[in-house]
Amino acid sequence: MDSLTYLNLSHNNVTLMDHFPWYRLEFLDLSFNSMADDISSFFCNATALQVINLSHNKFTGTFPQCLANRSFFGDLDLQMNKLHGTLPDTFLDLNTLNLNGNNFEGLLPKSLSKSWRLVDMDLGNNQFEDTFPNWLQNLSNLEILVLRGNKFYGSIANLKSEKIFPSLIIFDISCNNFSGSLPKAYIQNFQAMKIVDDVQSPLSYIDTDWIDTGLTTEAYEGSMVATIKRVSLPFTKIPNAFAIIDLSENNFEGEIPDVIGGLHRLKSLNLSYNNLIGHIPHSLGNLTNLESLDLSSNMLDGSIPAELTNLNFLESLNLSNNHLEGSIPQGKQFDTFSNDSYEGNMGLCGLPLSIQCNNVPLQQYPFSEAEDKFGFGWKPVAIGYACGMVVGIGLGYCVFSIGKPEWVVVLFGGKRTKRRSRGNRRRARTTLFQLFVVT
Repeated sequence: MDSLTYLNLSHNNVTLMDHFPWYRLEFLDLSFNSMADDISSFFCNATALQVINLSHNKFTGTFPQCLANRSFFGDLDLQMNKLHGTLPDTFLDLNTLNLNGNNFEGLLPKSLSKSWRLVDMDLGNNQFEDTFPNWLQNLSNLEILVLRGNKFYGSIANLKSEKIFPSLIIFDISCNNFSGSLPKAYIQNFQAMKIVDDVQSPLSYIDTDWIDTGLTTEAYEGSMVATIKRVSLPFTKIPNAFAIIDLSENNFEGEIPDVIGGLHRLKSLNLSYNNLIGHIPHSLGNLTNLESLDLSSNMLDGSIPAELTNLNFLESLNLSNNHLEGSIPQGKQFDTFSNDSYEGNMGLCGLPLSIQCNNVPLQQYPFSEAEDKFGFGWKPVAIGYACGMVVGIGLGYCVFSIGKPEWVVVLFGGKRTKRRSRGNRRRARTTLFQLFVVT
């Protein structure tokens, strides 16, 4: 047992390991078991470990400090456990870091920016509370960045650089509190998402490391959970052909940048549940590999670009709950989408909706721009104007009936005289007219 370097006990029902005698172990896979040990010092005696996969268990405790202190450590997958606490800021070099589905909190350790080998970083579904880690931008090998379902906040700086995540193909920062405009500077530099010809066959997968088992050499392939076509799907291997951008459920505002249309490798684009305005860019029609497009629950207006009918692989489309108007494009994939793709857009017409384009009802949004700005619409103004006219006419009639309008002159700066001259009466009538106009 002292000579053992490769151990794979995954997909069993192991619940407990009394001791850890394998000091020379380099590869350990205990994933998909039922282990509930305290992970804090579970394998610290195995100083030669390079790959650890303890995912999908019930491990407890805090992040093992002994791992963060190593000068080199390859792949660490602790996703879907019950770990908590903060991460140490002593990381030196990693290929994979997957902590998805735990209860880690606090700030992200900036020492991760030194992990120049890092390919896969998945910190989704934890309690991290920090701004966007701009300091990761120059990691030229990073292909997967998932920060989904945390408490990240603030705007994403539009840094001017030509080396912003050049290898990134999966960018998921959904379900956070990010704000400001969409990160155009990042998007236009996602070079790997622009390349289609170099993509390998659909049966090839992203590998982060090569493992020598003693008999053969195998690739270590990461795993993740991705939300595509409105469904969360677990991937035990991540296809090389994948290219995903998910910025949904944040507070992004402004327009959708045209540069997204240059990411020809994209399979899924999700910008739903934000505060985006403006038109849908015609350039999205260039995303000919796109299979899922979700722009729902924003404030987009204008018509649906006819160029979107060029998306021959588009299987899922959701444009619901916006302010879109005009006729729905027809033909190709658009003939397969149901009413759900367009509901909540009062100005749309044509199939599959029952509203014909030659009889489009007026848009009936809850609030007009004037109501948004001043807090009330035209109806209260009209009522107030009518009431003012009635009061003004009634006041004028009473004054002239009495025949003594001098008090009006005094009220507006005139002088009372003992004798009512024609001039005084004329001035009174003039002042009364001004009072009527003001009223």
